[in-house]
Amino acid sequence: MSKERAQRRAAREAEAARRRVARERALARRARRRALIRKMVPTRRGRTGRLRRYSRRERATIVALTLAVVALIWVLVPDLGLRIVLVVLLLLVLPVIVVIALDRRS
Repeated sequence: MSKERAQRRAAREAEAARRRVARERALARRARRRALIRKMVPTRRGRTGRLRRYSRRERATIVALTLAVVALIWVLVPDLGLRIVLVVLLLLVLPVIVVIALDRRS
């Protein structure tokens, strides 16, 4: 009886060792894959994207002033077609105005 238990325990331990080795191989493979992906993907440095360039206050000011100008156009210009053209023109020129007004490089 004791020999059978010892054999079963040895078989269980051998199976556990095989599983442990397989798990370690899988973890090592996953770590190598993650390291390779980390090397290939460019890292982000600092702020990214166009909206991140300006602070929350600056963005709020841009939106508020744009809405104020649109409201002024809507109130002061009598012709509907001219209103629409001026609003579209404002929205097209707005990025240029923002860059000129808030550019930090100079």
